[in-house]
Amino acid sequence: MAEVHGTNEPRFEAVRATLADQLETGADLGASVAVFLHGEPVVDIWGGWADADKTRPWERDTITNVWSTTKTMTFVVALMLADRKELDFDAPVATYWPEFAANGKQGIRVRHVMGHTAGLSGWEEPLAAEDLANWELCITRLQEQAPWWVPGTASGYHALTQGYLIGEIVRRITGTSIGSWFASEVAKPLGADFFIGLPPSEDHRVSNVIPPPPIDIATMEGQVSELMIKTFMNPPIDATNAHQEWWRRAEIPAANGQGNARSVAAIQSIIAGRGEARGVRLLSAAGTDPIFEVQAEGIDKVLGVPERMGMGYGLSNPPDMPLGPRACYWGGYGGSLVIIDQDAELVVSYVMNRMEAGVVGDLRGANIVAATVEGLGA
Repeated sequence: MAEVHGTNEPRFEAVRATLADQLETGADLGASVAVFLHGEPVVDIWGGWADADKTRPWERDTITNVWSTTKTMTFVVALMLADRKELDFDAPVATYWPEFAANGKQGIRVRHVMGHTAGLSGWEEPLAAEDLANWELCITRLQEQAPWWVPGTASGYHALTQGYLIGEIVRRITGTSIGSWFASEVAKPLGADFFIGLPPSEDHRVSNVIPPPPIDIATMEGQVSELMIKTFMNPPIDATNAHQEWWRRAEIPAANGQGNARSVAAIQSIIAGRGEARGVRLLSAAGTDPIFEVQAEGIDKVLGVPERMGMGYGLSNPPDMPLGPRACYWGGYGGSLVIIDQDAELVVSYVMNRMEAGVVGDLRGANIVAATVEGLGA
């Protein structure tokens, strides 16, 4: 059996065994798992390799690109600003960002951006991948274009654009970039090892993601809509972009966060604890309530699958995501996942380097969650 490092309470031995099995079978190359209960870590484990050639072991402080799990960090920032009465989810985006009102967008509210219902799931004008590092270009293009559907009527996954939209609102309110604000107001108080825009000093401990098997669009007739293609193919994202220095240094708040399971869970334990964890309070007790206000429910116009969107986070959506009434989640391209349950004061996080195909996750994270639930029952 593959060796797994770190600690876990005895009742969560099945979580450790699950990670070991996934490493042993090759389902995982290198990965980390964290479970926080009542704000404290009860599982903090890792194992495998940090590189495809298996020359560097995955260490305690190894970090990797977690793709859309990064979005949960932007949600925390927005919730904090709303809790401080600096941001109103019901206000038009143009209240904070006047230029955004162009081309019929004056009625788009902040909650539409949070819930993927703003109609801006991609860029109209062509972008190269490296253009994602050009903040002004990305937000200017978004403020100039018209929505692709009537805002507020349905969700359509804003795969990359959501980070720029939330990020620019944050920048207009705070005067600083969302990555910088997150670093000083969220990561630092919690001592969490997570970055939106990675400093060069941390490059040595990054595990480059292993790209997923390619998807053959030709075999997916009936599953791929024009809106999906427009959203995901402009710019086309090659997973090896995450290996590049320009990607690491940029702030791409929907997709380029670097961290591990411990840092993801440490931050999201603030949500599980209704604003507080380990003696640090970032939100009032009521500050997390907006998460559970349903923003959209039904077939997502981009993903083509049923989604139930809260304020940023996904909500319980049986049978695909059967969570409790005060639970939420999100995951990242290739497989990373975080699930939060306020009733249980629980966070489960899984972060890995070997990506699976598809944008809505795979069974590895689900296996970890199932093993955690087994431990809770024990």
